[in-house]
Amino acid sequence: MALLPGHKENFETLRQAFLAGDVALMECQSASNGETVAVLCAANRQNGDVDFVPFATLFNGSPYEAVNPPKPEGGFFTQDEIWGEDENELPSG
Repeated sequence: MALLPGHKENFETLRQAFLAGDVALMECQSASNGETVAVLCAANRQNGDVDFVPFATLFNGSPYEAVNPPKPEGGFFTQDEIWGEDENELPSG
């Protein structure tokens, strides 16, 4: 799956919110499993009111163990390729 246009638009909106100082880190509850999660939100200010628009959920635990990064030639690395023999040492590169 390539990055979708909506992902890029949301990233740009969040980037602009950071530049304007209109970002909040909020504790929320996941609707899917009830778990407490940290969420990056943009603050939408209108007529003295503020609405918080959720954009991203932060990882609980190590993000290195939660995702596999892309390979330059396509596809994705596996956890074994990333960590090799020593799971406590980050890959160089």
